Amino acid sequence: MDTNKILVVDAVADLAKLKALASEQRITILNVLCRQTLNVNDVAELLHLPQSNVATNIGILEGAGLIVSNKTKGTKGTQKLCHTAFSEILVKFPEEKNDPKSSIDVEMPIGVFTKCSVNPPCGLCSSERIIGYLDTPDSFLNPDRIKAGLLWCGSGYLEYQFPNNAFYDSRKTQKLEISAELSSETPGTNKNQLSDITVWVNNVEIGSWTSPGDFGDQRGTFTPSWWKLGGSRYGLLKHWSVTNEGAFVDGVQISDVTLQDIAILDHHSIEVRIGVKEDTRRLGGMNIFGRGFGNYDQGIILRLYF
Repeated sequence: MDTNKILVVDAVADLAKLKALASEQRITILNVLCRQTLNVNDVAELLHLPQSNVATNIGILEGAGLIVSNKTKGTKGTQKLCHTAFSEILVKFPEEKNDPKSSIDVEMPIGVFTKCSVNPPCGLCSSERIIGYLDTPDSFLNPDRIKAGLLWCGSGYLEYQFPNNAFYDSRKTQKLEISAELSSETPGTNKNQLSDITVWVNNVEIGSWTSPGDFGDQRGTFTPSWWKLGGSRYGLLKHWSVTNEGAFVDGVQISDVTLQDIAILDHHSIEVRIGVKEDTRRLGGMNIFGRGFGNYDQGIILRLYF
């Protein structure tokens, strides 16, 4: 059995799997079979349930692809041994799809920063290995940084230069949005490590979000198996936005900075800086997750709405 196999269930497209999970008895059976391989009679005896009831529920789970069964020789003929097909099941709700005519996206790999200033603990790695040396800021100059899927620092910033697509569209920009998967950073992990993470656009500070922790309690959906439990494994997907009314994080206003203040049309590129200020009240470090790490397989996305 692959103990690290994860199933991501689409909440709309995979209704059969969700229906199979909509039973307390079937959840109990999955919990038992996640730890050991058993036949139907063993499960019935362990859970004190009728054999026919267990057989029916296992059939439903097997039909939904959540249980794998194999026939083997037993003391009295053949027996069907069952185990779970997945160690974790995640339910993913479909993201709202934007009208491609109303917005333009640019995704920047997290290692393709144009400026940086970071302080230990710091480091970066690809989905295959550590890049450079841990707690050595000069490692952020390593050419292999473009392959980074995770980078972290105790304080400091990374700056990214995006093409300014507003120059090539005659429509008026209504909103600028930046999304990234982020968490706090501390040696080891600490789910209660608070950190104020700030975003600047075109050298204008648009506001901060307080990360609730550095998460290492379970492997991220895309985090590689070689990355051990002692390290940060996933973050939270946050959305900073600037409109004509102000600046927001996930729809909650954080400042009065507007599109006029960041003067998009005065620049041929859009500079986005993400960092933790050394004088912030909650100095708790920062992780940025990119492709190949965390729960969201993406870099830093800049979206312009028209």
